Amino acid sequence: MLCTAVSHVVLVTALLAAATSVVVAQPPLEIPPPLSDAPELQNLPPPVRPDGPVVLDMPYEEMPPTDDFELVPNAGFPEGFADLWAPRPWFWQLLPNNLIYTSYLAGPKEPRIGSVWYKDTASDVINPAEQEGWLWDTTLGGRASILRYGSDTVVHPQGFEVQIEGAAFVRLDPSDDRDFRSGDYRFGVPLVYGIGRWQTKLAYYHNSAHLGDEFLIKHPDAFPRINYVRDVIVWGNSFYPWDWLRIYGEVGWSFFNGGGSEPWEFQFGTELIQARPTGIHGAPFLAVNGISRQELDWGGNVCVQTGWAWRGRRSEKLYRIGFEYLYGSDPQFAFTPRNQNRAGIGMWYDY
Repeated sequence: MLCTAVSHVVLVTALLAAATSVVVAQPPLEIPPPLSDAPELQNLPPPVRPDGPVVLDMPYEEMPPTDDFELVPNAGFPEGFADLWAPRPWFWQLLPNNLIYTSYLAGPKEPRIGSVWYKDTASDVINPAEQEGWLWDTTLGGRASILRYGSDTVVHPQGFEVQIEGAAFVRLDPSDDRDFRSGDYRFGVPLVYGIGRWQTKLAYYHNSAHLGDEFLIKHPDAFPRINYVRDVIVWGNSFYPWDWLRIYGEVGWSFFNGGGSEPWEFQFGTELIQARPTGIHGAPFLAVNGISRQELDWGGNVCVQTGWAWRGRRSEKLYRIGFEYLYGSDPQFAFTPRNQNRAGIGMWYDY
C-alpha cells in the first residue's frame, strides 16, 4: 500500500513538471508596431467670436468642443453657439424643437402668445368726438415646425421645413366691463428653406375678422359689421447681416377677398436682438415693422417695440417685455377703415 501511494506522488510530480515545461515553452506576446498609414491627429479650428456691439453680443462661457446635442447641465454654452451659421449635418426630423423662419417680433399679426395694454388717442369707435382710451389686445397662438430635412442646431437651423401657424387676435375693452370687442383668426402653412444667413418662405394663410357679440349687443348701430376675409399666398425673405441684426420683407397676394379686402399687401422690418442664450440677466431688443395694404390706398401702420428679452439655452424660445408704439391702420381687420395712435406696455412669448 505504501508503494502505491509513492507511485501516485511520483505520477503527480511528473505531470506538474510537464505542464510547467509547456507553459515556459510558449513564446512571449508581441505588440504589433503602429500602422504607417494611420491618419494624423487634427487640431480643431479656434472658435469664431461673435461680432457686433457688446450690448447685443454679450460674453458667454466656453466649454470643451462638442456638438449642439450634448448640453452639459450647469455648464457653459457649447461651441455650436460660437459660429451660428456653420454647416452641420442634414437629416430628416419629425417635429423638431426650433424654427428656420421665425415670426417677426413687431408684426401685429404674427402668431405667438402675447398681450399689450395700451392707450389709444385716436377717435373713439362709439363716440368719434372722444378719444378711444385704454384697450387690451391679446394674441393666443404660435408657430411650429412639423417636418424638416436639415440641421438641428439650437439656434438658426438650416434646411427645408414645413411649418404650421395659427392665432386668435382678441381685443377687450377694459372701460366697458372688459367686453369682447373684436377678434381676428388666422391659420397658415409656410414652406420654408434656410441656408446660411438667409431664409425664405412660400406660405398660405387664411384670416377672418369678427366683431364681438358683447360689442354688437351693446352698440348694434354704432359700427357696421364687416365680414373681412382673406386667403393669401405669401413670399417672404429674411437675412441676418450680423448675428444680432435681422432684416426682412414679404409680399402677399390674396386670391379670395371679402368685406373690403383687396389682393396685395406688403410687410417689412428689422430686428436687433441677442442671437444667443441670454441667461437670467437677459438683453435689450428693438424691433420695427411696417405694413402696406392695397385696400388702404397703400397706407398701413408702423409698429415699434423695445424692451428686454430672454432667450432659452436649449431652444429658440424667446420671452420679451417692453414698450410698444403703433401708428396707422387698426390691426383688427373688423375696424380696417379707422386709424390708431397708441402706446403701451406688453409681453410676448415665441416658442
